[in-house]
Amino acid sequence: MKKVATIAGSDATGGGGLEADLKTFQEFGTFGFAAITSIVTLDPENGNHQLTSLDLPLIQSQIASVFAGPIDAIKTGLLPSREIIELVSEKLPNQIPLIVDPVIGGKGTQDFIKNDQVQALREKLLPQALITTPNLREAGILSELGDLTSEKQMQQAAKKIALLGAKHVVIKGGARLDSKQTLDLHYDGRNFQSYPHPVIDTPYNHGAGCTFAAAITAAVAKGYPVEAAIKIAIDFVQAAITMGEQINPYVGHVWHGAYTHAEKRLEYPNDKR
Repeated sequence: MKKVATIAGSDATGGGGLEADLKTFQEFGTFGFAAITSIVTLDPENGNHQLTSLDLPLIQSQIASVFAGPIDAIKTGLLPSREIIELVSEKLPNQIPLIVDPVIGGKGTQDFIKNDQVQALREKLLPQALITTPNLREAGILSELGDLTSEKQMQQAAKKIALLGAKHVVIKGGARLDSKQTLDLHYDGRNFQSYPHPVIDTPYNHGAGCTFAAAITAAVAKGYPVEAAIKIAIDFVQAAITMGEQINPYVGHVWHGAYTHAEKRLEYPNDKR
């Protein structure tokens, strides 16, 4: 069994963060490990979220535990401070595929471009990444281009992010550019590949980004080439969004089991079972 690690924040409501990662890893038939960087909680009185970071020594001990044995692929998610990013970047083993989901808190773009966390992602983590999976907002921040409003601007952002060291950049367009068709864009340092697909009309899509990156990570661990990993991750998330559920009065989550439980079977190259 392939072993896959996530270093990310915990989402107490179970839809995103390392909870999404571990659920997705298992759906792909891989064994998941987790190091928690922070905990995100929800106030049941008003729906507000609060983030609490864990102490660096505790994060370091978790990372050491995760890498006590061999790992086949690594995903990073919410790393809420420069100090945590620097710690993680120093402790990552060499020669293991790294998928960076560059989770950046907040809603704006310009206000975050010079943020310490963002600069640490650019300087410390992206140079080690096989694949990075920013959404449209995160791509605008990491590329320092601000709000992206077209496919051409997505391509410009992908090129700038690739210059930071990531070998593959996958920008998740979501429904921000078009209310009827979403666009995901892959740049491998030479060529662009676009993935348009219909917008799924549902508010229950919390966790889609984490799930997408986790699906790519698990597929890479199972032996998929990058292009094939991206394609199956898109299908996996489309199914998860389609079957999304309202979880509480404030939020609805994707259903991580939708793809494999819809009477489908995931086929993996190089799977000896």
